[in-house]
Amino acid sequence: MAGIYISYPFCSQKCTYCNFASGVFPKDLEARYREALLREIRAHVWEWTPDTVYLGGGTPSLIDPTFLLNELPGKPWLEATIEAAPGTLNIEGWRAAGLNRVSLGVQSFVTAELRRTGRRHTAETVEHDVAMLRAGGFDNINIDLIAGLPLQTATSWNESLDWIERLNPPHVSVYMFEVDEDSTLGAEIILGGKRYSATDTPSEDATAEMYETAVARLKTMGIERYEISNFARPGFESVHNLKYWQLAPYIGFGSDAHSFDGHKRWQNAESAQAYVEGAPREYSDANADEKFFVGLRLMGGVRPDAAEWQRYEAPIRRFVDGGFMETGGGLLRLTARGVMVSNDIFQEFLTA
Repeated sequence: MAGIYISYPFCSQKCTYCNFASGVFPKDLEARYREALLREIRAHVWEWTPDTVYLGGGTPSLIDPTFLLNELPGKPWLEATIEAAPGTLNIEGWRAAGLNRVSLGVQSFVTAELRRTGRRHTAETVEHDVAMLRAGGFDNINIDLIAGLPLQTATSWNESLDWIERLNPPHVSVYMFEVDEDSTLGAEIILGGKRYSATDTPSEDATAEMYETAVARLKTMGIERYEISNFARPGFESVHNLKYWQLAPYIGFGSDAHSFDGHKRWQNAESAQAYVEGAPREYSDANADEKFFVGLRLMGGVRPDAAEWQRYEAPIRRFVDGGFMETGGGLLRLTARGVMVSNDIFQEFLTA
């Protein structure tokens, strides 16, 4: 079955680590954006009925999503997720709208780390939110964490993991901070500056060690890694996000939203302003190599056909011999060692 992604890129503040096309924008732009979003959804010709919906951003929990979700077919959906900033719950409204999964953008449970990045919540806010969500019937909860934030140490990282153990969510996402020019913190690090606590960020090696610590600790909690950045108890894997990695079709609405119909890909204008102004979409043909580029992110790996085993024989042999990949039962998958250099491995399959 196919899925729907809706982009709502508006936030109450822009976090220093964020490299998404989201932020604080004028109220009049937000109103025009809502109108443009509704026009795009209403103009879409539905060739299939979706079974998953994902409302991301930005901070879509700042709005009542009913006006958007009422326009979509397929309700009740198998899985319908909203991304939420801690302290912005609307449990009754979300349930009435058809949502059944909440992804909390926690990033850290340590106050000093949160304040350096522009986050306003506390660990106690998250604890209260999780309790309220469960009391309101939301058992499918994800908590996001980021390794590599300013001031973060092995000790403080374990403090955040202690909170995960205490709250016992069924799904956890763990991302390693990406140093790139698309975030204010990343751009400052690249420039060698000191703003946004750029000099207080952990090294790449320290960040990688934090990630590996999370893998090990989450496993002891029964929260297993099923994709490079995603961990879940059995049965709580994100049905919607699995579509991306398994090359199932999905439609994206809103700025910077991507779509895939099994043959072609297209992307809406990146900025909210350009989207509202009607900037054209960008189209491209799907590439056969994507099977490996996205599928190898899953710990279950991919199943190459006979021609693919032959085509990629050289890099597969090299990575297996080096302990970065393994085969078995007709599958090709990354090892724990391979996960840590996955981007380099993926590039080999794009150029082989």
